[in-house]
Parts: sequence; structure tokens; C-alpha cells
Amino acid sequence: MEDNHNLFGKGPEEQLQTVNNAIYTVLKGGQSYRIGSKQLTRADLELLFEMQSRLQAQIQAGKESSLLRDTYVAVFDRR
Repeated sequence: MEDNHNLFGKGPEEQLQTVNNAIYTVLKGGQSYRIGSKQLTRADLELLFEMQSRLQAQIQAGKESSLLRDTYVAVFDRR
């Protein structure tokens, strides 16, 4: 899934929560299970971790960085 910009009509924070819940479900209950003759396979963990990483980066990019806040640049040029 290349563009998860508007996954399920939610913002990035809500998308991240959905992905985190899916990761938790897979880790807690396993990748797949069988009930009678039917088998259910949950989302691929690698894909979920990739989506989680992208969403975290997207959220972080949207926040104001305090790294260089209140920083000034002065140029002293002797000519």
C-alpha cells in the first residue's frame, strides 16, 4: 500500500492506532488460525511494520521541530 495518506478516512494518528492494534492482534493471537475447515490469515507483520514506520515519520514531519527554534544566523563578511 503505497499511499496510506487517507487510510479508512482517518488522519495519520488514527491510522497509526489502527495499525498498532493490528500488530498487537497478530502478535497476541498469531498470524493465522483455523476454525473447523476454515482458515483465517491476518495481515502480514512486515507490511504492518512498514506502514507503522511510514505513519510515524509522517506524524513527526507534521510536528514543529524544536531543534533549531530560536536560532539566528549572522554573516560577517569583511570586504
